[in-house]
Amino acid sequence: MAANSGIPNKGLLAGKTLFITGASRGIGKAIALKAAQDGANIVIVAKTTKPHPKLPGTIYTAAKEVEDAGGKCLPCAVDIRNENDIQSAMKEAADKFGGIDILVNNASAISLTGTAATDPKRYDLMNGINARGTYMCSKFALPYLQKSSNPHILNISPPLNMNPRWFKDHVAYTMAKYGMSMCVLGMAEEFKPLSIAVNALWPRTAIYTAAMEMLGGGSGVADQCRKPEIMSDAAYVILTKKSSEYTGHFAIDDEVLRNAGVTDLDPYSCVPGSTLLPDFFLDGEDPNEIKKQLESQGGKAAFGGGSPSSGSGPEQTFSAIQPLLGEELVSSMNGVFQFNLTGNDEGVWFIDLKTGSGNIGKGEAPGGANCTMSLDSEDFVKMFKGELKAVSAFMSGKLKIQGDMGLAMKLEKLMNKMDRSKL
Repeated sequence: MAANSGIPNKGLLAGKTLFITGASRGIGKAIALKAAQDGANIVIVAKTTKPHPKLPGTIYTAAKEVEDAGGKCLPCAVDIRNENDIQSAMKEAADKFGGIDILVNNASAISLTGTAATDPKRYDLMNGINARGTYMCSKFALPYLQKSSNPHILNISPPLNMNPRWFKDHVAYTMAKYGMSMCVLGMAEEFKPLSIAVNALWPRTAIYTAAMEMLGGGSGVADQCRKPEIMSDAAYVILTKKSSEYTGHFAIDDEVLRNAGVTDLDPYSCVPGSTLLPDFFLDGEDPNEIKKQLESQGGKAAFGGGSPSSGSGPEQTFSAIQPLLGEELVSSMNGVFQFNLTGNDEGVWFIDLKTGSGNIGKGEAPGGANCTMSLDSEDFVKMFKGELKAVSAFMSGKLKIQGDMGLAMKLEKLMNKMDRSKL
């Protein structure tokens, strides 16, 4: 990175032991690697011991990267829903490294489904990992943290924002994620007499991880994201502060870095100069409004590129989808979409990619839809033309999704197969 564009390692975590949950990939691994450059001891805590078919990284591959970066590592196969797993891993870490100085509660489960579509198993998974897992890891780390000279707990969780917008489409996930944040709110005060810092860190924008790639359909989503290193640099700043002086904060990554003297955040962008997608739970400017401002100033539009909309309507879009229908597509999608369109071309359409060779029609899906998507008709056309990413529309509130979120994620693949010259 260029001068003043990142946080250099200063050796402040040398010899410290960090217990990081969900550290086999993504933000957790980035924090581990940052600390490893100081010569820290890293406890990689995750369930992944064998390669996942869609997500890269195991506790063992992450451990090798930590050691290559200059740290010492203990990979631990742990399900943080199981308190015996947690206690065993912490004891093993303390026996190996002499204690635990820092706990990073990063592990999290996500399902962006509404109430009707969230089954009990998925609800329990999110609350078991996010809220309960964070609470139990913090509880069982206490005896070790009390012996540290500068103990920290850092939860990768958002500020507690009670705007109903952040509840209505995925109330179960929000409840579970806010459970992590409520741990910060309460434990920061509870542990003050012990000089144990408890803080939260959350990204301003979407962070490009394997999970984000899946959410975004794997096509161009990186263009609107920052790298995990912005979170690891911000975490480094927080975890090297005096624990007796900095606690109870709900920090945002770029604010932490600006306050630490970083003047250039662009190198953290996957595509420098691009418009970035805001993360959940932070009220602020709609990224589509930012796009309009950039265009009015002669800047580049950054939602997937492409030419300006020609004004073609939904009917032409559905006509362009028709040639793609077939048994192969039905087999891969196995679901029925319904589109509730508002605006200039208001109407209801469906795409049946579950029956026979598939079917497209006007009106509600005859047998019911697995996934219902509601949005403005102009935004619908832009999505299929590649001018607006589905994940961008969803996270900015332009697109409402009910039902099977996993099926919604597959839609981008269908869009990429279309002959957009016909739109």
